[in-house]
Amino acid sequence: MEALEPSGRPRLLVVDDEANLRDVLARYFGFNNFDVRTASDAGEARTLIAEAVPDLVLVDVNMPGESGLSLARWLRETHPRIGLVMLTGAADSVDRIVGLEVGADDYVTKPFETRELLARLRNLLRRLAPGPGTPAAAGKRPRFGLCELDLDGRRLLRCDDGSEVAVSAAEFDLLVLFSRHPNRPLNRDQIMNYGHNRSWDALDRSIDLRVMRLRRKIEPNPDKPAVLKTVRSVGYMYVS
Repeated sequence: MEALEPSGRPRLLVVDDEANLRDVLARYFGFNNFDVRTASDAGEARTLIAEAVPDLVLVDVNMPGESGLSLARWLRETHPRIGLVMLTGAADSVDRIVGLEVGADDYVTKPFETRELLARLRNLLRRLAPGPGTPAAAGKRPRFGLCELDLDGRRLLRCDDGSEVAVSAAEFDLLVLFSRHPNRPLNRDQIMNYGHNRSWDALDRSIDLRVMRLRRKIEPNPDKPAVLKTVRSVGYMYVS
């Protein structure tokens, strides 16, 4: 990801086909010290991203033409370190699941409180910021199956050739949490509180989907996970 502008204002791209909502969000986040650009569709968003890569992208799932999910998939493949938040309808549980499957860091359902959205984006920015790991882990690279975790550089690297494996901010944070609690089962409330500062809902599959995506990247055999193991009726455990 490119560095922030000299002013230090994080760059936010809002992609939504509703002009009124784009205007409201542009004014609100501009007032809250974001450098905001807006796009009415996926094509315009791609053009703006080619001009300047944002730090965060807020994407509406349901747009005419190319869908927000298609744009999110392209974003995650081409710019894996961008913070990605999806806007979905309250009843669109399938869209939320697919959005998380393609690598979204978070989702917000419409209608939403702008203050809550601001808090979510600021939290995501903090998680995206590069920096040293915890004092106990600084300089260390915990091993996760086929990969190792570069805590200082916020990267997941393959052990065999050192190449970087693309992970979202939410996926990286999940690995950091596991690295701090090896061989200890973590329940979904603990995981959700760490990543999003909110409790887990029994209908929320975001944690399970992120674990599934991570297993595909780190496990020698994702169908028989040996690194991120499921603990029945509890949650997940990192076996170091």
